[in-house]
Amino acid sequence: MNRWVLGLGLLLCYALALAQPRAPTVVFLNPGYSGERFWTDYSRYMQDAAGDLGIELKVLYGERDPARMLGNARQVLDGEHPDYLIFTNEQFQGPVVLRLFENSKVKLFALHSTLTEEQQALIGGSRERHGNWLGSLVPNDEEAGYLMGRDLIALAKGQSTELLAFSGVKQTPSSILRLAGLQRALNEAPHIKLVQAVHGEWQEQRAYEQAIGLLPRYPQVSLVWSANDEMAFGVMRAAAELGRELHYAALNNSDRVLQTRIDGRIEVLASGHFLLGACALVMLNDHAQGLDFVEHGGKDQVARLLRTVNRTQSKTLLKRLARPDIDMDFRQFSLLKHPQQRRYDCSIASLLE
Repeated sequence: MNRWVLGLGLLLCYALALAQPRAPTVVFLNPGYSGERFWTDYSRYMQDAAGDLGIELKVLYGERDPARMLGNARQVLDGEHPDYLIFTNEQFQGPVVLRLFENSKVKLFALHSTLTEEQQALIGGSRERHGNWLGSLVPNDEEAGYLMGRDLIALAKGQSTELLAFSGVKQTPSSILRLAGLQRALNEAPHIKLVQAVHGEWQEQRAYEQAIGLLPRYPQVSLVWSANDEMAFGVMRAAAELGRELHYAALNNSDRVLQTRIDGRIEVLASGHFLLGACALVMLNDHAQGLDFVEHGGKDQVARLLRTVNRTQSKTLLKRLARPDIDMDFRQFSLLKHPQQRRYDCSIASLLE
């Protein structure tokens, strides 16, 4: 009798184990440098979310080198296949990744930057020609560029002045979209003249060298719009050496830029996209459990994570991001917890409280 009960118990345990969904495996082809603060933090928050969700996550850094990025993709293809592969369209390499995996069972997801309209016109969008490309999640880059431009222009208080813009890498969709947002803000402000938009390639030193040459050429410039924080710091260094006092708008979440916003040396700051990868993992985990995000916001989604933050919010964010664990349970954004929600609502709101 005891053996029978024991055997039945073991059988029930085995059946329950089989009934539990297997934790999905995910590889993220991170395009950044392995020592680059933004991208390492980006991966750190993804690992935090993976821990909450029970996902096995592996991150491969592309070191901002297209050949390295594609080499990482081939490494995944030649090895043990994950359930999901997350890629970016950095340097417009997305179509190559899609072609590499088109005959595999790996499900693909574009993160942070997806294929451009021109690229999709040639090879199709998600769930079209490449059926294993599930969709995409990108930040509201155009809106962020617009908000930064609008708030920076407001500092002119209606007076005519000139603006100098520093964009990122030319072939990066986020750089293109943020600059488009700035142009939208300029279209609403005819009293502001954009004298030049240059590609600082996200780098402080390059932006510094550009600003050393440009600022003396444009003595009437009082506003500087920068698509990230590093380029803003480069311009600030050049302006200090040239004795110029300027108003700055920047974007990011580094300790340095948050402190500079608190100090008032940068007067307009957008932040929030650092949680984008973690939000993507929530969507993919739901998909693995049979809850398709296509029915909750569509296959290609824009997360309105980027927002401008004031001094008080920057101080709060600086403290929260300084912790080893930001104390956010990413399960709160899952459809498993909110099956009736129409779309995902992943945000940094709780980090600003």
